[in-house]
Amino acid sequence: AYKMFEITKESTNDEVKKAYRRMAKKHHPDKLQNLGDEHKKGAKEKFQKIQAAYEQIKKERGMH
Repeated sequence: AYKMFEITKESTNDEVKKAYRRMAKKHHPDKLQNLGDEHKKGAKEKFQKIQAAYEQIKKERGMH
């Protein structure tokens, strides 16, 4: 999960949140509406992985 966000376990909670927001913004499916269905499907899968990774880190750290 940390690797996906290009951060380490030593990163602060604020750094985790910033990294998540950066990745979510970059890979959000709505940003790719003008591309074909294949791209949208890939973006949705990537976005779901980003969400899952963030949830995993939050759970690990006890973040809310």
